[in-house]
Amino acid sequence: MSQGDPINIDLKGRNPPAYIAIEGPIGVGKTTLAHLLAESFNYEILLEDAEKNPFLEEFYKNPKQSALATQLFFLFQRVQKIQSLRQADIFAPIRISDFLIEKDPLFAKITLTIDELGLYQQVYSQLTIDAPKPDLVIYLQASTDVLLSRIEQRGNPAERSISKTYLQSLNEVYSEFFLYYDDAPLLIVNASEIDLVSRKADYLLLVDYLLNIKSGRHYLNPSFFG
Repeated sequence: MSQGDPINIDLKGRNPPAYIAIEGPIGVGKTTLAHLLAESFNYEILLEDAEKNPFLEEFYKNPKQSALATQLFFLFQRVQKIQSLRQADIFAPIRISDFLIEKDPLFAKITLTIDELGLYQQVYSQLTIDAPKPDLVIYLQASTDVLLSRIEQRGNPAERSISKTYLQSLNEVYSEFFLYYDDAPLLIVNASEIDLVSRKADYLLLVDYLLNIKSGRHYLNPSFFG
């Protein structure tokens, strides 16, 4: 199975969530899952497009020098995408996204100095961010070592300078954020040992699980299923 091959899903009378947001640290598989779900459900896809941030590669090399520019670019980019969501056909809100706008300040807190964070918070507070509420949020978790391995495997030159310390910090702020998240139904997935592209069974298990979620917090650890 390749990422480009849609998988037919037998919904058995079940309706997929109309708007699914996927979150997690870099390298965990957000965009891969977003593409697979969009293809399976015939949904519109809304991607973060991190590669379009002109400051990102320099940030990975020298975080202190480029952090503020990188963060503000991402903030404006995400707000623009949220606005496009709201301007789309309100009668067909069937979408997959690989980000939550609410997570934007997470990165600011671990990358910016106190003064830069103050400026960022002023900008953030002035923006009109009225994001549609997801019908389901999927939070993909993986260990820092797994994230490092996957980043190395995909061979993106811009990501070569990402440090283990930075990834560990990301994992910690994500865990803290989702510990208290209750704005939408939440599925937390242990993604350390799953291969959504090469193992069809892993993907089908995740889809079957999410189709039964209507509310609350849920956990999926595929390794428990053999």
